[in-house]
Order: sequence, then C-alpha cells, then structure tokens
Amino acid sequence: MPSKPPDSPWAPLAARVFRALWIAQLVSNVGSWMQTVGAQWLLLGDSAALVTLVQTASSLPVVLLALPSGVIADRFDRRSVLLVAQFAMVAASGALAVLAFTGALTPAVLLALTFLLGCGTALMGPAWQAIQPELVERGQLGQAAALGAVNMNLARAVGPALGGAVVAAAGAGWVFAFNAASYLGTAAVLLVWRRPRAAIPAAGHEGLMAALHAGRRYVWNAPGVRRVLLRTLLFIPGGAALWALLPLTASRTLALGSGGYGLLLAAVGAGAVAGAFALPRIRRLLGANATLAAGASLFAGVLAALATVRTPWPAVIALLAAGLAWIGVLSTLNAAVQTRLPAWARARGLAVYLLVFQGGQALAAPLWGAVADGLGQRACLLIAAALMLLSAASVRRWPLHDADRINPAPSAHWPAPPLVFDPGEADGPVLVCVVHRVPAHHRAEFVDRMRHVQGSRRRTGALTWGLFQDGNEPERFIETYLVASWAEHLAQHDVRLTATDRAHEERARELLAPGTAPEVTHAFDTSSGPALPEGQNRSVH
Repeated sequence: MPSKPPDSPWAPLAARVFRALWIAQLVSNVGSWMQTVGAQWLLLGDSAALVTLVQTASSLPVVLLALPSGVIADRFDRRSVLLVAQFAMVAASGALAVLAFTGALTPAVLLALTFLLGCGTALMGPAWQAIQPELVERGQLGQAAALGAVNMNLARAVGPALGGAVVAAAGAGWVFAFNAASYLGTAAVLLVWRRPRAAIPAAGHEGLMAALHAGRRYVWNAPGVRRVLLRTLLFIPGGAALWALLPLTASRTLALGSGGYGLLLAAVGAGAVAGAFALPRIRRLLGANATLAAGASLFAGVLAALATVRTPWPAVIALLAAGLAWIGVLSTLNAAVQTRLPAWARARGLAVYLLVFQGGQALAAPLWGAVADGLGQRACLLIAAALMLLSAASVRRWPLHDADRINPAPSAHWPAPPLVFDPGEADGPVLVCVVHRVPAHHRAEFVDRMRHVQGSRRRTGALTWGLFQDGNEPERFIETYLVASWAEHLAQHDVRLTATDRAHEERARELLAPGTAPEVTHAFDTSSGPALPEGQNRSVH
C-alpha cells in the first residue's frame, strides 16, 4: 500500500508504534467516556452540585499533580511513567466495577475512586505529550496532535452513547468493568515498545524541587506562554458549564434517559471530529486570534440555546456546533503552547497548561452546580453564555502573541566558561557579571533592548537580574544575574538557551562600541563552600 504523503492528516499513522498507541488510546478513551456517563447517571437522584462533582473529581488531580508529573516526565523514563499510570487506573476502575456489582458503591466512594482515576490521568498527561516526537517525524508533529484530538472526539462521539445504552441495559458496573479492561491495550503496546536508550534521560543531579522551580521560572518569564495560559483561563469557566450541566439538561429539561444523554454527548463529539478536519482551513482564513474569538462566540450561542430549548433535536444541533467551537479553541491553544516551549521544559510547560485547563474546570464545575441549585439551570446557562461573550471580546485586548517572534529551537551559543578550578554541580549560588561598553548615542536603546535579555536570563535560570551604569565610566554597563547553582548555569550553556534568546542577545550587542565584546566573570558564594583559588576568571559568552 502506498505510504501517506507527508502533509496528509493521516501520515503519522504510518509509524507502527504511533498507530498501535492511537488505536489503543481510542479504546481507552471510549471506556473513559462510558465511565463518565455511568458515574454521573448514578448520582442524578442527588443534587446538581453532587452531579457536577464528578467533573471536579476527574479534574482536580491535575491541579495537585500536574507540575510534579511534568518534572517526572522530563527526568525519568516516560514509558515507565506511562505504564505505572495505566496499571493504577486498571486497579481503580476494577474497584469501581466490583463495588457497583455488589451494590456497595456509595456516592462518596464513587467520587473518591474517580479522583484516583484522575490522579492516573494527571501522571500520564505530560509524559504522553512529551513522547510524541519519539514516535513520529518532527515535521508530522502537527498532524499527530490533530489525530490526538480526533481520537478524543471520536471517543466522545461513541463512548457516551455506548455507555448510556450499557447503563440502561445492564447497569453501571459493566461500564466500569469495560473501562478497566480498556487500559490494558495501551499497557500492552507500551510493554512491547522498546524505547531507544538514548531517549531515556539521565536523572542527573537536579533535584525534583529544583526542576520544578526551573519549569515555573520558564513559564512565568515567557510572555508567549503566559498569554496562552491567560486565554485558556478566560475560556474554560464558561466552557465548563456545558460539561457540568449537560446531565441535568438531559434528565430535567429534555426528559431523556441515559441513552439520550449519551446521544447529546455524541453530538458534541461528532461536531468536534468534523471541526478537526475543517480547522486548518478555518485558521488559514481567520488566523489564530480570530478563531479563538469566533469559537468563544459560537459556544456562547450554544449555551444560550440550551437555556431555551425544550425538545431534544434542537439541542443535538446546538451541541454539534459546541463540538466545533470546543475543538477550534482548544486545538488552537494547544498548538500555541507547543510551539512556544523549548524541548528542555516542554513537559513542565505542558503540565502548567494542563493545570490551568483542568484546574479551571475542576473549580468552575461545583460553582455552576451551586448556581444551578440556587438560581435555576436556565439562569446558570445564560450567565455562562455571558462569560463566553466576554471571553470572545477580550481577544482584541489580550491576543496571542505572534508565533513568528518565538523560536524555541535550542541554541548552545555560549562557550564553556574557562575557570581556574573545577566547581561541583551543587556549588552556588553563582553571580554572573557581564560588562558591556555602549556609546552615548546608543545607551537608551541598549537599556530598552536589554529588557528582552532580562527575560531570557530569568527563563533559563536567573533568580535575580540587574543592569547598572558605572558612575565613573558612563559607557560601561554591568549586567548581573544570580543562578542557584553551577549545574543551573551549565544548563544555561548547554541546553536551555533558544534561538529567540540568541536573537535578543544579538540585538542588544549590535549597539556595543565597535571592537568591544561583553566581558563575563563568574563569582561563587564563599559562605556556602570553599574559598576559590587566586586568579581572575574571565570569559566571553
């Protein structure tokens, strides 16, 4: 059979391991949606707030574990991390099935085991995203991400309807049992896959907390990533209202059973699958920011429609549009964060994105449930629609930054610092001083350009940063920044700098006095280690 063209949306499926994992994940995702239907349906006799807690129990673990999971995925064998997550989720789903079959499944136990399943998902998320470059060619990563979205939404189209039918015919215990078995397929593929040894990171000497802080510093000092997180935070609360209140809309407003609820969720999934194939053309026509505004506006219209309809078929049509809007916004945001993260911090940056995305849903869902109990479901949906319209309007004020200005490709352009002694990796903190000589007519512009260099230093490890002008020699500017350890500074030299960092440095150095170059010194804190040998240490970055 001829291979798929490189630009085909299906091209990554030609890779054997990716194809096997994609199929296994489709089965697993179907099981997860079946379980969601079973869990929510078991609680429909209780309050709206209790029903919405199913979503909170699934999402809250990401708030607690996303950042540690990102560190683990960046530091240890991701295949092993994924296997641990799979078997943990088999155990939790199996316990749900046994308790449901024996009639011992209480709401508290149901929510607790759902929370444990969410912990497995939180552990798996960053590692799963980070192994994609090992499974497909670099030029196919965009198609691989799109196929991941298709996978999830195919499952959303099939799983809820299948879950509703199984619950109606045989009870919730069987959907829990199927979900437990569904994880075994992914585990089997991972067990067979022999990951190249070179791809397995060495743990090194960077502690877990140091790695956690390094990832946090990068995200906090990366304006492009921060803007993606802001746009996510502005979209998710209104979007969470749909998922939190849809079971109540199905049962109370539309008088549907579990099968009808599954049909509503299937409509969302079908709309999202259609949207996945239409999205490249939509983004070419509108651009990323207009796609975000259009998606939020369309989603607001869906929420308003659900507040007014009283029959199933108009709701189904509205939910098809919801699926299109949902995948349009979230795939745009996901692509944006992927293209703005360097390889060394990718899993940790994705963990922060997942934290905002899932955490926003976890916090918003019970609030919507409380509002629905207090003001009524119709008023709750209209409030959520208003929030979505505000999200759409805010795109003009806070758009995504132009991706062309951000190049996260690695750039090891600093030479190794020549020292007169060999410091240990844990030695520090290290004070780095860089002397720049700038002519008078360039000084104001130099200071302005160095603001971007400050961001680069802080993203890659600087705890503090300063730029000082010599009072005796006004053309002499002294840049200082403090790094926690020698290992952190070596990481700046070896793996953390990007093409964007290099461009900022070069733009600043264009303004230096002709024939001069930055003079760099490294100073070690003598209170935390042995005194250094005599002699100067001077190098050029």
